[in-house]
Amino acid sequence: MKSYFDAEDEKLKWSQNSSKSILKTVVFDVTECDNTSVNGVSGKYIIMNARDWVIVLPKKENKFLMVKQWRHGEKALSVEFPGGVIDEGEEPETAAKRELQEETGCIAGKLTKLGSVNPNPALFSNHVHVYLAENLVETGEQHLDHDEFINCLELNEEEILAGMGTPEFPHALMGTAMSFYLKHKAGL
Repeated sequence: MKSYFDAEDEKLKWSQNSSKSILKTVVFDVTECDNTSVNGVSGKYIIMNARDWVIVLPKKENKFLMVKQWRHGEKALSVEFPGGVIDEGEEPETAAKRELQEETGCIAGKLTKLGSVNPNPALFSNHVHVYLAENLVETGEQHLDHDEFINCLELNEEEILAGMGTPEFPHALMGTAMSFYLKHKAGL
């Protein structure tokens, strides 16, 4: 892939002088960093440190298996691809397989990594790893966390694309995951 950065862009970089933890939660830690630019401008910046996540696009013939669940931040139900937090010491591919089986009861016969992104590089330090799951085997059993309540449904590509950005599909990273799939499908 072509690089869009050159030697002139080196002066855009900042260095971290120090950091301190200001809040630890179950989901993420908040860190205050003292950073300085190449030309000497300095400031304090807030970074949220969380474990990496996975998103899995389970494809069954010409449809995708989606999950419906409550999202506390949105205070609403959301239609999404299965996914979740990568456990400590777990590889992203292993987490993708685990989350797929936990949330949908399916096992992937074939798993393809589509890409990784930072959910918001201005604020977060973690990454989201996106996988395509194919040749699904249905076990018929979900293995949800104690505070996880999920219903599944199957949607075709057009339904998912039409839904993106609507109140039923509020999760921005689902659009990113679908974009990775479309790129893969186009052979890019």
